[in-house]
Amino acid sequence: MIKLPELPYAYDALEPYIDAKTMEIHLTKHHQAYIDNLLKPLKELDSEKKPEDYTDECIVKLLKDLESSDIEDSIKTQIRNNGGGHINHSMFWKMMGPGKGGEPKGELLEAINKSFGSFDKFKEEFASAATKRFGSGWAWLIKKEDGSLDIISTANQDSPLMQGKNPILGLDVWEHAYYLNYQNKRPDYIKAFWNVVNWDEVERLYNEK
Repeated sequence: MIKLPELPYAYDALEPYIDAKTMEIHLTKHHQAYIDNLLKPLKELDSEKKPEDYTDECIVKLLKDLESSDIEDSIKTQIRNNGGGHINHSMFWKMMGPGKGGEPKGELLEAINKSFGSFDKFKEEFASAATKRFGSGWAWLIKKEDGSLDIISTANQDSPLMQGKNPILGLDVWEHAYYLNYQNKRPDYIKAFWNVVNWDEVERLYNEK
């Protein structure tokens, strides 16, 4: 069953980098809205299957197959926007944590250094992708099939899964993710993000994919 995940930390746990009110609104209003708005297209998608029968794994599969599917365009758009919003955010919460930040280690750090030259260079390129994303969207660190890493950005709630890519780190650059604390200063929000990155989760995803 698709449901709003519980944060693995308190709303104020990421302060001063991300404030409690932003976290609460982001989860309970924005993320919840994606789930609510996903139920209607799921009902229309299969009349014999109830929306509550779908799991996150079902949504991931739908997103991966979405572009090549014969799903009606209007339903496809709703799944793209709301299914993507749900899955993107469900990953995002786990990619952050209190007392985190710093640098990755082990094979993940080696892969970052090999792919980008250094950890600092990686941070620069990731920040650039997040800053230059026009309007709303995401910046992503992607693990490719050969084990190397790449950085991409996606518009709105588009998921890298729709492109056949495996995201292991993502940053939400919609204004609702930072506006209460940073107003129009997206670069300051991006800089603060490095203080809360949960590299243990990123490493888990790196090793899993």
